[in-house]
Amino acid sequence: MRGACINAIRAGIVITPLARHELTGPRADYYNRMIQGSPVGRTVTPDEVAALRALLMGQDGAFITGSDFLMDGGVTAPWLYGDLKPSA
Repeated sequence: MRGACINAIRAGIVITPLARHELTGPRADYYNRMIQGSPVGRTVTPDEVAALRALLMGQDGAFITGSDFLMDGGVTAPWLYGDLKPSA
């Protein structure tokens, strides 16, 4: 499709009712360890995700296309390679 800007936003844990439930459920220890072990030490807010979306959909982001934005506070690296790596 010509003229289409196609991007992806992959947000980490966004504080929603479902996330609150997960953070107090059976896997709460794992999720809290993941959050505390991230470089930013917190979750992403809905407003932060919305701000990136607004940039990408607005005139300032008109030339950005084919990009994948990972908003996880740095959790992916320790999950793949560090202390949070799941055992095989």
